[in-house]
Amino acid sequence: MEFDEDGYLIDHAQWTPILAEELAAAESIILTDNHWALIEAVKGYYAEFEHAPSMRPLVKWLKQTHGAEIGNSIYLHKLFPESPAKQLARIAGLPKPTKCL
Repeated sequence: MEFDEDGYLIDHAQWTPILAEELAAAESIILTDNHWALIEAVKGYYAEFEHAPSMRPLVKWLKQTHGAEIGNSIYLHKLFPESPAKQLARIAGLPKPTKCL
């Protein structure tokens, strides 16, 4: 599998749950059901909008689609402490989110 210089999978069709576990482990994250729910959600966002969301659109969309408990930055940072939008995209096999440095 090929990754870009920032560690994002080049061909997201090659993504597998096993790869997600490996990518998460590389970021010191052990995936729980809560992580998997967000991975599936961000993959759904990508399927709908054809790009990975940056943080603000991700929070807004999660709040609208999954409720305020999940759609808030504190919750996301607890699960993906480095940078939720970036880590979620990387682990989900998606391209780097737009407007993320």
